[in-house]
Amino acid sequence: MSAAAPSALPALRFAGVGKRYGRTVALDGCTFEVRHGECFGLVGVNGAGKTTLIKCLLDFCDMDAGGIDIYGVPHREERSRTRLAFLPERFNPPYYLTGRDFIAFVLSLQGTPYVAAEVHARLDALGLDPDALGRPVRTYSKGMTQKLGLAACIACRKDLYVLDEPTSGLDPLARARLKSELKRLRAAGSTVFFSSHALADVAEICDRMALVHDGRLRFAGTPAELMAQHGAQNLEQAFLACVEAPEGAETRIPA
Repeated sequence: MSAAAPSALPALRFAGVGKRYGRTVALDGCTFEVRHGECFGLVGVNGAGKTTLIKCLLDFCDMDAGGIDIYGVPHREERSRTRLAFLPERFNPPYYLTGRDFIAFVLSLQGTPYVAAEVHARLDALGLDPDALGRPVRTYSKGMTQKLGLAACIACRKDLYVLDEPTSGLDPLARARLKSELKRLRAAGSTVFFSSHALADVAEICDRMALVHDGRLRFAGTPAELMAQHGAQNLEQAFLACVEAPEGAETRIPA
């Protein structure tokens, strides 16, 4: 299925996902969906459970309860992940490869040919000089490394992009360029699911969002709905009101 093809199934369905690390509850009954073709933001404070949820999605760790479907296929089945591309929060490509070698390797794993013009277009869109492709990645700055990972991820041409803190290490100009790329992917029919601490970015580009706090889902809906529920003027104020609500005073989750 091409990235632009329609799908009646949700891109992601989380159903009662639970995860513990010993006595620590990392996730507790998280249930929500990510629709095909939307940009969806996952937000929460450090340690809220965002990265754990993504690890469960990608079957990097076992769940203790619940289930996850990727376009209707249980996430434990290898074929479920053929339609997605993933960029981790701590992206560290092999230090001995050049940028060109790394992208070529990633594309070869997907059975996608390396087309220099397309790769250069993705790098240019993110603000990375194509001349950097000839250099070993060990010489890259943090921001350059992040742009390389994003470019490789987007070049795979998938239906679903799962990005864990994709703006990490990016300067304001690069963040603006990335937002433009995410909007382009959504306009082309792809689904973008990303975690972020940049609430202004979530408010600007996300169709819907989920807020996780202490491992529990506090909200799932549009940024505007969260602001309206708390009478907030911006998403940051709404976020604070939601996470600082008394125990048991869960925010209503729209159907």
